[in-house]
Amino acid sequence: MYEPATGVDQGLKPLWHVGDGRMLFAGCLRRNALHSHSASVLLAGLYDNFRLKLGDGGWFSCRAAIIRAGDAYEFDAGGHPLAVLYVEPTETTAEGLAALIQQTREEHGALIGQQSDLSLLRLIYEDAGSPRWVHEAVADLIEFSKGGACRTIDVRVARAVEAMAVQESHKSEMDAEGTRPPSVADAARSSGLSMSRFQHLFKQETGVSYRRYAAWARMRAAVSEVVAGSNFTTAAHAAGFYDQPHFAHEFRRIFGAPASRSLANVRS
Repeated sequence: MYEPATGVDQGLKPLWHVGDGRMLFAGCLRRNALHSHSASVLLAGLYDNFRLKLGDGGWFSCRAAIIRAGDAYEFDAGGHPLAVLYVEPTETTAEGLAALIQQTREEHGALIGQQSDLSLLRLIYEDAGSPRWVHEAVADLIEFSKGGACRTIDVRVARAVEAMAVQESHKSEMDAEGTRPPSVADAARSSGLSMSRFQHLFKQETGVSYRRYAAWARMRAAVSEVVAGSNFTTAAHAAGFYDQPHFAHEFRRIFGAPASRSLANVRS
């Protein structure tokens, strides 16, 4: 079991955790512009409600929300701590994540909660030593959520997603060209499907296109490099981006805010 240290560090740095099939951010955020992800996302205000806008809808206040892969949203945490848990389709579903929040309602395809037991997420944020035990804590959350998952994805799509993860895990052994995810043609061939059928099945199962998911896998690799201590330029090259500006542009597109807001001065 993880055993967090006692006491709360004031002036905490933001925390990023990149694990197999999941990624967690915990830290103070303001407004992130309209964006969407290639994985299901749980947003949780650690001490206060935050403001959320789904697609072209209006702003409203909530304590927690689950956004499905591919759905556009923006939020404003007002500078307060927010936890953001990204879970890959091979791990659990948006419905599974709903087990982590209470009093849910559906709005514009998202699951909105006015209450949530956030004690573990708060503890991850508050304990300056949490990078030592966050992996086990997040794994516990994901395992619990699997009890509420309604379905699993097609095995051929799961293999394609896992192939990207394998590529990511070996990034340090490859050059920038080698870190690029398998092409859609290679993925389709491995699945035994035509390219058109594979691409249709992939989007049906994950909510996003193969190309878009590949861009997400590359971004996960870059974030992992930064968390391990690399600067933005080194992380960008290690993850297969052309250069640091390319990485910065993609980060803003994927997360709705500059990388410097959440990735600078992270805990390690």
